[in-house]
Amino acid sequence: MLCPACHHNGTRVLDSRPSHEGRSIRRRRECEECSHRFTTFEMVEEIPLIVVKKDGTRQEFSQDKILRGLIRACEKRPVSLETLEKIVNDVERELRGLGKNEVMSHDVGELVMERLANIDDVAYVRFASVYRQFKDINVFIKELTELMNKS
Repeated sequence: MLCPACHHNGTRVLDSRPSHEGRSIRRRRECEECSHRFTTFEMVEEIPLIVVKKDGTRQEFSQDKILRGLIRACEKRPVSLETLEKIVNDVERELRGLGKNEVMSHDVGELVMERLANIDDVAYVRFASVYRQFKDINVFIKELTELMNKS
């Protein structure tokens, strides 16, 4: 590991601990030459997870994109950011657990809605209305009726 201060190729690890829910390791290092201390992260390099959209286009799975949608759906609702991040992490973990490199966008949306329905009904309806692209009030009422029957 090169020291960022003097570029010497010799450092020693002072401390190691799990980070990012155990998905990486944080290491505090010290340069053997100049004693500069710095932090590095070590993580598993994962194969990209590709999402196949409704129109057949493909794009890399994005935790940020899902999180932004959840934040919008939960605006002015009593749902913490930590809860939303947990949903995103759980969905990604489940998708990667399928052992496929490509997943359908429909499957991603359903997994998100399944978890959101257990947390906040209003946020669930908001997310569903965008995700399922409700065409008219009857579809919206049908979704609300199904939600009420589950409760």
